[in-house]
Amino acid sequence: MIKQKNALHITLSLFAVIGLQGCQDGVSTESLQPTTVTTSTYTGPAARTSDIQGFRISVWEPLRGENRCGSCHNTGGQAPQFVREDDVNQAYEAANPHVNREEPDQSSLVTKVANGHNCWEASDTACATIITSYIESWVGDGSGGGRQIELEPPPNKVVGESKSFPDDSSLFATYVHPLLTDYCAECHVEDAAAPQSPYFATADSAIAYAAVKTSIDLDTPVNSRLVQRLIELHNCWDDCSDNAQEMESAIDQMAGNISPTPIDPDLVISRALSLPEGTVASGGSRQENDVVALYEFKTGSGNIAYDTSGVDPAINLSISGNVTWVEGWGLDFSDGKAQGSTGDSSKIAQLVQATGEYTIEAWVVPANVTQEGPARIISYSAGTDVRNFTLGQTLYNYNYLHRSSTTDGNGEPAHSSADDDEDLQATEQHVVATFDPENGRRLYVDGVFTDDLDETEPGNLNDWDNSYALVLGNEASSDRPWTGKIRLLAIHNRALTAQQIKQNFDAGVGEKYFLLFNVTDLVNLPQSYVMFEVSQYDNYSYLFRQPKFISLDEGVLPGSIPLEGMRIGINGKEAAVGQAYSRLAITINDSEYTANGQRLSNMATTIPSEKGAENDQFFLTFERLGTHTNVYSEPAVLPPAEPADGEPAPLIGLRTFDEINATMSSLTGVNPTLEAVQTTYTTIRQQLPSSEDVSGFLSSHQVAVSQLAIEYCSALVDDTALRAGLFPGFDFNANANDIQSSTWQSQVVAPLMNRFMGEQLTTQPSPSLVEGELMNLLTGSVGLARCSGGCDADRTEKATKAACASLLGSAVVLLQ
Repeated sequence: MIKQKNALHITLSLFAVIGLQGCQDGVSTESLQPTTVTTSTYTGPAARTSDIQGFRISVWEPLRGENRCGSCHNTGGQAPQFVREDDVNQAYEAANPHVNREEPDQSSLVTKVANGHNCWEASDTACATIITSYIESWVGDGSGGGRQIELEPPPNKVVGESKSFPDDSSLFATYVHPLLTDYCAECHVEDAAAPQSPYFATADSAIAYAAVKTSIDLDTPVNSRLVQRLIELHNCWDDCSDNAQEMESAIDQMAGNISPTPIDPDLVISRALSLPEGTVASGGSRQENDVVALYEFKTGSGNIAYDTSGVDPAINLSISGNVTWVEGWGLDFSDGKAQGSTGDSSKIAQLVQATGEYTIEAWVVPANVTQEGPARIISYSAGTDVRNFTLGQTLYNYNYLHRSSTTDGNGEPAHSSADDDEDLQATEQHVVATFDPENGRRLYVDGVFTDDLDETEPGNLNDWDNSYALVLGNEASSDRPWTGKIRLLAIHNRALTAQQIKQNFDAGVGEKYFLLFNVTDLVNLPQSYVMFEVSQYDNYSYLFRQPKFISLDEGVLPGSIPLEGMRIGINGKEAAVGQAYSRLAITINDSEYTANGQRLSNMATTIPSEKGAENDQFFLTFERLGTHTNVYSEPAVLPPAEPADGEPAPLIGLRTFDEINATMSSLTGVNPTLEAVQTTYTTIRQQLPSSEDVSGFLSSHQVAVSQLAIEYCSALVDDTALRAGLFPGFDFNANANDIQSSTWQSQVVAPLMNRFMGEQLTTQPSPSLVEGELMNLLTGSVGLARCSGGCDADRTEKATKAACASLLGSAVVLLQ
């Protein structure tokens, strides 16, 4: 909900945190019990108000331990004494001046730690996130009431000329790449002993160029990450100051050979913004009251993924193998994993067994729909055959294995999404697995129940083993890898309701910002903006969604403002792709405008990253906004390129996967929804051609085509009515050895050729050659109709199926 009171506010939900105390036992996976830190029993005055009691439970209790803030900010210690043990009321008074109730993450209790003050983890970001969650839990009373984030006017920046990276990497190869290969190749290459991304020191300058762009600021070279890291004393090869200057000089020479992109003076443009100049909008309205482990992957680098739930002990995950960080928060798994210790992971078993129910909630991006195993996305287990739970992938299915009194130690029988529904797709999805004693296991995808009912009785969780480890992207034994991205993981010790799951889906995922593009001068209304929700979709692009017109002046009504042809600009020019709003034609008006603004479109789009989130500058252009217009001319369509080496373009093409299926169904008369046919098609569909380009045909395509042809021909011959229609008079009960060659030719081969080849085209093979191949298959020296010592009863049917599949799966059908 958006409220307006002198300014707009975005409501974000809060979550309560269980104040368990503990310390981490490292990232090993040996069987260890979690170590706890003992704090003294509180004997001081009772909390005088409910707000003080909320402070005591959510902030004072988890921070007063000696391993947190209690070693300094206690009674008689360093001011402010916000965790003093003698009087929680006085601790509350000491804490209040250092807490920002409107923006908890801006509280000095948070920012002090974020800037390096006595974090108890190896990551200041992780500690800051945890303390923020404590304060959010307190000021929101853990009820989901939410804190208010104020939408403030952004900087009023004019769109300026900007330098953009050329497509050609030659300037980079000349000036910057030699320094990187000389001094950074021990770490920033894929085959290093301890590889660190980005891999900008690889010997191939084109590959290095693609990886380094987010680390170079062409407009202000000294701000380049490559320079700043040397200033921060990161792996200097000599004197750090001199090395930083050398790197800056190389980037400056590269940038000096790049001309700025001029702004088209005819454009109708908004003011400009970069991503960090927006209002942080992450985590809005999430239901997290019962979270016991939480991973948002905010640190963005290093070998540890931190559990920021605030519930001790934190299950910090050790990253190994081929795993990289995703900008905008997340981990990308190729052949690696992130694993917690068994001692820390034991809190999941303890806290879940206490309630008898739980939820696994994740935002994932499967890399493909061909993974089997099932491939392990999230697992709480000890190997391939023992687990407490696993969320995995098999092709288009999510698999949910879960140990209970009614399943075995491996969590079987598994509960999976239905094959026909194909709920799992190779795109960003919100997947939730819940268990409770009434409903058993349930799966939700993108906020919607999959309607797959658990066929196993719910049972209980008494047999859960607390010696297992939490693992992401693989099995504890490292032999069930999953490929894809995980952008958030939350484990709750309650089963979320359908409404709560939809709420968390609507909240979205990742590092998100509200970008307010100033259009005040274009519409002549005070504090007027076109607002987008923008996030880093991955390392290479931004996601723009939910555009709306809004004014921060609560007294404004827009009247009637036409808006047409909105486009997104980046670094001084309109983006070449992703212009989903270019055909927008809408009138901003009083009847549709509310305190929350007026939605302009329900579409979303992605825009390629050029310089990285810190340096890319965005703006909007309009064909018409209010009284301002600009006639937009579509770029001229370039003529097709000449084929390589002067070869003419092919005159034939491939049928694609859906066309192949439809063609085989039409030719054989077999219904494509027949179970055996549909199962085969679903399994091999991704292996069939997806493009009509004949030059892209692969041997794997032919294998899949053959499999599907065999299934269709088997169904054809097994159906007595269908086979009688295609092969009239042919005796399928006759012994294959006894059937004359002339009978095979006239009653099997000829009908197949007439049906499957039809009218002859010049691109089809000679009918006589096709007939010869099929007859050789049936009656040649080793033909299917030749049996030594007598034929099996079904030999005639099998021979007919083979002849049918040979022709149906050939180029005669595949080409068009």
